[in-house]
Amino acid sequence: MRAYLDIVERVLSHGEKRENRTGTPALTLVGTMIEHDLSTGFPAVTTKKLAFKTMLVELEGFIKGVTDKAWYQNRGCKIWNEWSNPQNEDDNDLGPIYGFQWRQFGAFAHPEKGVDQLKNIIDILKNDPNNRRMLVSAWNPTDLPYMALPPCHFAFHLTKIGQKLNLTWFQRSCDVMLGLPFNLASYAAFLHLLCLESGLEPGSVVGMLSDVHIYENHIEGAEEQLKRTPHPLPKIVTENFKSIFEWEHTQTKLKDYVFESKIAFEVAV
Repeated sequence: MRAYLDIVERVLSHGEKRENRTGTPALTLVGTMIEHDLSTGFPAVTTKKLAFKTMLVELEGFIKGVTDKAWYQNRGCKIWNEWSNPQNEDDNDLGPIYGFQWRQFGAFAHPEKGVDQLKNIIDILKNDPNNRRMLVSAWNPTDLPYMALPPCHFAFHLTKIGQKLNLTWFQRSCDVMLGLPFNLASYAAFLHLLCLESGLEPGSVVGMLSDVHIYENHIEGAEEQLKRTPHPLPKIVTENFKSIFEWEHTQTKLKDYVFESKIAFEVAV
């Protein structure tokens, strides 16, 4: 997928070395965008394998508002293994992370006043699809001390043009080699589901990225990916869809996904 590889190449060529909280310096750029039209295929990186099932499990957890680490682990998703709510001795408690904010914004401090942002935008999408206020935020300053991790991708916005639905997400911190392929695929899959829910056609998924970085220990793998030739993109298919709120990750699959061999990238924690 050329748009992704262009960002990799740009960060390697023009990024400036910068220290950060992980202790592993990173080549960093400020401000870029990635855009993909879903009519050309599903944006799964092909110069290495995308952890598609892991991504879908996490997306299902976000849609359902799950904050229990064991729920993710029991379904084969281990990306939250290193983190938990810093204010809670229960290691399985992730705190009010993404899905909690999507489904119960404000309820952590005031349980009786939580806002189901996801349900609200789907109601708008079905009844007033030209509305320009279909926005969901995962950034809640009062809840940040209790989150396993503050949101990297902190908001998304829906826009209908013609019969196509488009999704833009906003990301403050972007790990290009591990995070970006995952984030792009996740929001593309989410847009696919929103279109099934609304009856609209998938348009484009757009990422507005702020702190864009490649960690020093990822540079060798990044250079290896740039040597590889991308394959044609696969297609995403969901079976027996009834409702986005009833959807399970096992219903969605990739067709004709061809990819190159694995490149290992360590998580910077």
